[in-house]
Amino acid sequence: QVQLVESGGGLVQAGGSLRLSCAASGRSFSSYAMGWFRQAPGKEREFVAALSSTGYSTYYADSVKGRFTISRDNAKNTVYLQMNSLKPEDTAVYYCAAGDHPIAKEYVYRYWGQGTQVTVSS
Repeated sequence: QVQLVESGGGLVQAGGSLRLSCAASGRSFSSYAMGWFRQAPGKEREFVAALSSTGYSTYYADSVKGRFTISRDNAKNTVYLQMNSLKPEDTAVYYCAAGDHPIAKEYVYRYWGQGTQVTVSS
């Protein structure tokens, strides 16, 4: 069992940066692939980024490639999402998730956090 708690969301101007954190409880954190998803108002939840259990492989949605960076610190049971050059269209609730494979499909992720709001003003 893994419990996930996101933090670091907030209000930022377009062009700014935020770093989201996702703290995990449980001894098996390092065995899970981790992902970040987001859901904007009135839209379905969408994939943002994913990271293998070792941290060596990363995957990004085209919309965030080159601006966002996913990373993890297994010693701290934490995964991060560094978001730079933020745009108003990045406004959403951001969720972290733990699963078996670092892919863009929600069904592989067994554990989900409650989400953190990111609002980007123009």
